[in-house]
Amino acid sequence: MTSPILLYDGDCGICAEGVQRVLRHDRNGPLRFAPLQGTFGTAVKARHPELNGVDSMVWVEPRSDGSERLFIRSAAGLRIARYLGGLWNIFLVGYLIPAALRDAVYNFIARHRHQFSGHREACLVPGPEIRSRFLE
Repeated sequence: MTSPILLYDGDCGICAEGVQRVLRHDRNGPLRFAPLQGTFGTAVKARHPELNGVDSMVWVEPRSDGSERLFIRSAAGLRIARYLGGLWNIFLVGYLIPAALRDAVYNFIARHRHQFSGHREACLVPGPEIRSRFLE
């Protein structure tokens, strides 16, 4: 694993739309995706007990020593903006807001996300042209 991986809630419509948005704007290409409920997401959660109960996005960044650094909730969102670059860098002003406040807003949205977008019975199914970017 050498490129970052974005874990997302595979049952969340807002999360699936977010993944689609990242794919549309990703000029770099190495970012990969995996649902939290899948094999890879479950393995990451097993390695990192601090993720117990986390059902929001998690940015997994591999380190050269084989370990990985995790960014959760709003920090993951800011990592996505940094990764995408360009006009997305405007969101990096979010680093000026205390993490507790950013995460409070993020948690509010996350708590109500199924009401905003509904609960999905099926996961996001990527097309063949991007299938290699998704982990089970």
